[in-house]
Amino acid sequence: MDKFTTLTGVAAPLPIINIDTDMIIPKQYLKTIKRTGLGTALFSEMRYNEDGTENPDFVLNKPAYRGARIIVAGDNFGCGSSREHAPWALLDFGIRCVISTSFADIFYNNCFKNGILPLVVTPEQLKLLLDDAERGSNATLTVDLEAQTIMGPDGGTLHFDIDPSRKQILLEGLDDIAGTLKSDPAITGFETQMAASRPWL
Repeated sequence: MDKFTTLTGVAAPLPIINIDTDMIIPKQYLKTIKRTGLGTALFSEMRYNEDGTENPDFVLNKPAYRGARIIVAGDNFGCGSSREHAPWALLDFGIRCVISTSFADIFYNNCFKNGILPLVVTPEQLKLLLDDAERGSNATLTVDLEAQTIMGPDGGTLHFDIDPSRKQILLEGLDDIAGTLKSDPAITGFETQMAASRPWL
């Protein structure tokens, strides 16, 4: 998993509440178990017309936001079913950070497992960030995970809180297996001690 330290990129405004995982990646794309190739299906029901052409009014189809790395979204992002394909699709498109006032728990956890930073901010902070994101190609934010700050295009800085263990997972680029392997010496020591003290097991 790629490390997340500092991210500077265009932020796309998506001020819709209750964006569920079916909106992020519709059910017809769930047949694959590959984590790549889902970026073209991200938000497909909003992004494309019925004939398959792009909807020019959808934010990620606008020239200024095609290369967005950050999404600034409404409350309760990622609700609905627990499909891990949702963060896969975001990551494959190029999104490394989603900012909202709240996230569904399973989606929130899945983001960390896939190298995406889901940032929880206050409603007042979200309003400021949405205003920044409305600037089109000038809507560049810098997210510094180590410092726990978001810097806007005018240089203004907001602070965010994050669980220290989750922060460390992203800073080191650890998935669940890699995180467990960090404790390999302790695990091996315990198993050796158990084998010596209880050889019948």
